[in-house]
Amino acid sequence: MDKPEIVVGLDIGTTKIACLVGRKTSKGKIEILGMGKSPSVGVRRGVVSNIDQTVQSIRKAVEEAEAKSGIDIKVVNVGIAGQHIKSLQHRGMITRDSVEEEISQSDVNNLIDDMYKLVMMPGEEIIHVLPQEYIVDRQDGIKDPIGMSGVQMEANFHIITGQMSAAKNIYKCVSKAGLEVEDLILEPLASSASVISEEEKEAGIALVDIGGGTTDIAIFQDGIIRHTAVIPFGGNIITEDIKEGCSIMQKQAELLKKKFGAALAQSSHDNEIVCIPGLRGREPKEISLKTLSSIINSRMTEIVEHIYYEIKNSGYEKKLIGGIVVTGGGSQLKHINQLFEYETGMDTRIGYPNEHLSSNTNIKVTSPLFATGVGLVVKGFEKYDMLNATKSSMNTRDSSKGRTSVFFKKIKEFFDDSVE
Repeated sequence: MDKPEIVVGLDIGTTKIACLVGRKTSKGKIEILGMGKSPSVGVRRGVVSNIDQTVQSIRKAVEEAEAKSGIDIKVVNVGIAGQHIKSLQHRGMITRDSVEEEISQSDVNNLIDDMYKLVMMPGEEIIHVLPQEYIVDRQDGIKDPIGMSGVQMEANFHIITGQMSAAKNIYKCVSKAGLEVEDLILEPLASSASVISEEEKEAGIALVDIGGGTTDIAIFQDGIIRHTAVIPFGGNIITEDIKEGCSIMQKQAELLKKKFGAALAQSSHDNEIVCIPGLRGREPKEISLKTLSSIINSRMTEIVEHIYYEIKNSGYEKKLIGGIVVTGGGSQLKHINQLFEYETGMDTRIGYPNEHLSSNTNIKVTSPLFATGVGLVVKGFEKYDMLNATKSSMNTRDSSKGRTSVFFKKIKEFFDDSVE
């Protein structure tokens, strides 16, 4: 499989749908050629709730990306998220026939493919199987067993599962928009690829992606993903709180949050007032920025507590030298890193998706809003690099099975059968 010149990432979020077209430069960096964005109408908490509305939003975003990049978009890498995403730890083992032959990529692939056969709850399927460390003939702590000798090969796996129905709905929306799905990628994995360096993953770091409907968490330590979680709260619930607390409309609440919102109540002065126009000739409404910050702080503190619980629950709280990286649209709230540091006692920075971007890239996509979209493009190129490495080491076409092939194959078969 030849590496494509162009990879397209399609981020189907709760508040926006973003389509990013990227190519790799001669120096190995990603250059974003064009970006399209449209409001996401048919998605709630990361899950498609209205097919037709989502299809229309996808088409708008793709058409804008095509116009800006001059590329005819046919194939996309799509992100998957939502509260239905779960993770578990599991250990697998295979016994090899010969101790003389070195462990090859096909042995590793066989061990990974075995994990896809685990029995899940009804309606659930395995999305990603991520090896953490290998054990060869009881020798543990091996990161890459290829080339070693041994009969018994084991591995600890981080397995991510999701609802088959949610994945089918995403696939259906993209297909109806006239596009082909190249791969379904877990959104926190995509975000981590665009905002976290390999050095940080080695040191230990928690990625927190605050979206509109959900907050995704991915914890890395020693260069390995250790824990993933999805919290069913995001920026939209803060907007709802402002709407209820200040008795104003949704659009006004969203504008207030973006322009004047702050995560720490003490950062705004008591005498600062914002005037909201009244409805149809009614008196304008005056809102204190202190009140606004108090509403935001209450909900944001609750979200941070949930995040900190997941970090502690992972067992890696004391091993995260890099602290926390906050990205996504919700990370643009003023003083959010100070709130994280105050509540968790861990170093916190805002994650911008410039880890792999070339200097030629349009400045608009360097916002944390596009961390997932940029990450989907990065992951697309990573997949082709991995497939080509596998293919060259084994010299067979069958060897180039993707890690998500079993899950993705089931979705494709379902739609192929329904078309027939």
